[in-house]
Amino acid sequence: MTLDEVLYKVFLFWYACGIVLLSFDWIPSWLEWANAMFLILAGSLAVIFFFKKFNWQYGILISSVIFSFSFLIEYLGSAYNILFGQYGYTEKFAPNLFEVPIAIGFAWLMVMGTSHVLARRIVPRGNLLYAIVGGGIAVVIDLIIDPVSYKVKQYWLWEETGIYYGIPFSNFFGWFLVAFILHLFLLFVIKWKNGTNENILWENRMITLFVLMIVMFILLGILGKLWLASSLTSLLACLLLIFALRKTTR
Repeated sequence: MTLDEVLYKVFLFWYACGIVLLSFDWIPSWLEWANAMFLILAGSLAVIFFFKKFNWQYGILISSVIFSFSFLIEYLGSAYNILFGQYGYTEKFAPNLFEVPIAIGFAWLMVMGTSHVLARRIVPRGNLLYAIVGGGIAVVIDLIIDPVSYKVKQYWLWEETGIYYGIPFSNFFGWFLVAFILHLFLLFVIKWKNGTNENILWENRMITLFVLMIVMFILLGILGKLWLASSLTSLLACLLLIFALRKTTR
């Protein structure tokens, strides 16, 4: 069994354990590191996807740019209130670097890996429209991640307010903008490389990863009585999957 297959199966096992522990709030304080490890595993799957899709040289470039750029933006956001609004991370995602959890960079890798595949299937020949759709998909993911992480799990805390569970609108605009820029970067790499490799297996795994992440946070949202976030994200995620799979079967 290859390393990438082992990592994928480890993630599925970690996910199954995590969804039970998180749902029943059974994670003791000494096991809080499992939260960060979960995102690191999810992001690592996206790294493998980029390696498979773009070759290892471009995979390293793409993964490094996504991680570094997103981490820098998160640092500027939490330290100087730039783009996302006024917020700060707790220690539940430790280890932190410059008060930003390292796992956040891996979370953005997951977001970009999954949104790239979905956007590419929805808009297979699009350029600017592909980047817009990709940014929109990232916002859909954040519509459930932020309310759960803030209201239910207190992974980070907002110092200002907004109409959507107390989260400022600037946060969602920031998510869109960061994802939009990174999707433009992916477009640049695709044109520079003159195409990508065909790898249906790992494309499907990115779609599976999208579904698993959405399902987990929707479940936590329901348990936390976040009815609007859970229902809205369910509807939008289903529409995205319908459009993506419809395009695939044509």
